[in-house]
Amino acid sequence: MSEQDSRQELLDKVEAALAMVRPSLEADGGGVELAGVTDDKVVEVRLQGACRGCPMAQMTLAMGIGRVLRQEVPEITDVRAVN
Repeated sequence: MSEQDSRQELLDKVEAALAMVRPSLEADGGGVELAGVTDDKVVEVRLQGACRGCPMAQMTLAMGIGRVLRQEVPEITDVRAVN
């Protein structure tokens, strides 16, 4: 498998995991978008809607989004919010 194929496979797995958490976020007026994955397998996401300014956004990122991503895509090293 080429490096590009394995990168696309990783992106696809991350998108599938994000799809699992989106309904919960959307129920509260929020959302999450994949901004990218770095070469060292750090997932970068953009919080959207109500999640952007929410005081609980860091907890949502760590305990919700991050937990699901690490469970579904164990090869990732971290999850970060970007603007």
